[in-house]
Amino acid sequence: MRVLVTEDDENVRVAVEVALRGAGFAVDTAADLPGADEALYVNSYDCAVFDRMLPSGDALRYVHHRRQGGLQVPVLFLTARDSEADRLDGLRFGGDDLLVKPFAMAELVARVRALCRRGPTGRPAVLRCADVELDSARQRVVRAGVLLTLTRKEQLVLERLMTTPGRPVARQELISHAWDEMADPASNVLDVVIAQLRRKLSDPPLIHTVRGIGYLIAG
Repeated sequence: MRVLVTEDDENVRVAVEVALRGAGFAVDTAADLPGADEALYVNSYDCAVFDRMLPSGDALRYVHHRRQGGLQVPVLFLTARDSEADRLDGLRFGGDDLLVKPFAMAELVARVRALCRRGPTGRPAVLRCADVELDSARQRVVRAGVLLTLTRKEQLVLERLMTTPGRPVARQELISHAWDEMADPASNVLDVVIAQLRRKLSDPPLIHTVRGIGYLIAG
């Protein structure tokens, strides 16, 4: 799963990034709201973590505004404010969960994992294309009733393709979804994963190359 962490305190930001990466998440970071805005525009995330009070503004107001514009990614707020009113505001204005500072990294990881399982509002619990079903919550992929054994990267690439069946997905978007901002877009990691997926999905072929763009899945 891919997570965006927006935190202006570098020590906290790095500590959260290290904890989430250690738990198996792909992590992008931002130090302010403009950086978060750019990341959310370019990439797809399974969860976003925001320090509430940033030098560039109140993240609660920012998330509330983005929710009105259609933002669906689950949001966890980090805050030093622990009054009942502050907690209710965090949930009322677009947050899905709230963690009061100081917090244990193990608890943050557990809460992020729970929000990633929930997924964006309106996203189907099970993705389907032709005779393939992908249940990301259960980490399960089936074709024609046969359970497939996929690596995490293979499942993430397949998941992104199945989110928009019949529509091309750019190489960079697939790389961003399955890896993170540290991945080299010029490497062949995506091509290797696509080849493995095609082999495991077998015939008839479902994943097609779109020259100059990327790949699409269609039955």
